[in-house]
Amino acid sequence: MTQLTIYLAGQIHDNWREDLSNKAQALDLPLNFVGPQTNHDRSDNVGESILGEQPNNYYKDNAASDINNLRTQVLMNKSDIVIALFGEKYKQWNTAMDASTAIALNKPLIIVRPTDLIHPLKELSNKASVTVETIDQALSVIQYIYE
Repeated sequence: MTQLTIYLAGQIHDNWREDLSNKAQALDLPLNFVGPQTNHDRSDNVGESILGEQPNNYYKDNAASDINNLRTQVLMNKSDIVIALFGEKYKQWNTAMDASTAIALNKPLIIVRPTDLIHPLKELSNKASVTVETIDQALSVIQYIYE
């Protein structure tokens, strides 16, 4: 079986990536997972860590954004599929940006979103390859590739 690389876009405040990875491993699926920097402090401070102290928060965020966007672009370009998780608890602008990037790169995109986000995500879901409600369903879609 061919190993696929899956970019896991979405909020970084819980262990959904680890959960999905463990489930994929239990199914013996040959998947490699990559994604955004999940250490929030590292992500926010990477610009100053590399470029030095910035004059104010605008420049600090701008420097971090440049480096984080580069990281996302490289890893997403190397990915075969993107899974974008929209949760209910956190604001989801990074997920929306990553999903839009996947669409622009013509990457197969699986959107995971709860039913109460059907309306706000209707246009994005329409552009995705598949939209599901759970990470288990997303994993089943990928598992189907190997049948």
